[in-house]
Amino acid sequence: MRVMYEDMVKQFERILTKHGFDPESAADAASIFAGNSMAGVYSHGLNRFPRVVSYLEKGEIAPDAAPTCEMGMGAIERWDGHRGFGPLNARRAMDRACDLAEEYGVGVVALGNNNHWMRGGSYGWQAADRGFIGICWSNTCPNMPAWGGKDKKIGNNPFVMAIPRSSGDHVVIDCAMSQFSYGKMEDCRLKGQKLSVPGGYDSEGRLSTDPAEIEKTQRVLPMGYWKGSGISIALDLIATVLAGGNSVSRIGTLGDEVGLTQIMIAIAPGKFNSVELTDSVVNEIVADIKTSVPAQEGGQVYYPGERALKSIQENRRLGIPVVEEIWNAVLAM
Repeated sequence: MRVMYEDMVKQFERILTKHGFDPESAADAASIFAGNSMAGVYSHGLNRFPRVVSYLEKGEIAPDAAPTCEMGMGAIERWDGHRGFGPLNARRAMDRACDLAEEYGVGVVALGNNNHWMRGGSYGWQAADRGFIGICWSNTCPNMPAWGGKDKKIGNNPFVMAIPRSSGDHVVIDCAMSQFSYGKMEDCRLKGQKLSVPGGYDSEGRLSTDPAEIEKTQRVLPMGYWKGSGISIALDLIATVLAGGNSVSRIGTLGDEVGLTQIMIAIAPGKFNSVELTDSVVNEIVADIKTSVPAQEGGQVYYPGERALKSIQENRRLGIPVVEEIWNAVLAM
């Protein structure tokens, strides 16, 4: 089943308005959710929407809260999200980082006390659309064992880097520190698919490609094993120190995954290069990667963000694939 982007936005907007969003914020938030699904990240679009509504109903997200700058020093600022709607707060923070980069060449906004930002890649694309290199990350609740451990102590803290091209075909990497995010595993389970490589451990302590088994044990595998574990810890440390916000450990005491800490960085390549020169450099590197010999016959090597661009084009034209049960639940809200 497919649903047109405009219809999805309309339904999300209707529900968010009923849960206390003003019309402009409801429209912006609805476009973020629908845009995530249109880019093929269904786990942080339609599939995540009912959970966000439940947070609104429990009062854990303040729909009318706006982030505020608590202190600033030149190109870096510390903001408080006041437990508002995560994606809108994150969008405003990245916009501010871009404004700072326009002035100083680089801008950093450390955003504490925010809620889940949904698809982190959104803010990389946002920076790149304005012509900036975007780097951002978020911590999470404790949902992954540190390397060598069995219990959940660290977050699968998503990390994003975006490099702009004037054509809009930006290069964007958006990855969790786990081999697969929980959202991706949920998406595979709902579609009845196995993971392409082992993503965690089953109840017998064996590496598994079964998303349902891994969701049961919650023993997800850090990407790169000890490397992903170490990077996750470092990202949490940097974010918590700069924002003065909640660490992964502290978020774990809050009940639900709320009060997260995020970092938004924008860098202005235009301070050094013309747009044409930046395009030339990026195009040359991407073109070289595209000449790779595929490991499998008939296969293709993609640069980061290329699949999202293909999904956007296809889903804009044909409609967004949805899990019918979830879409019907949204319609009934």
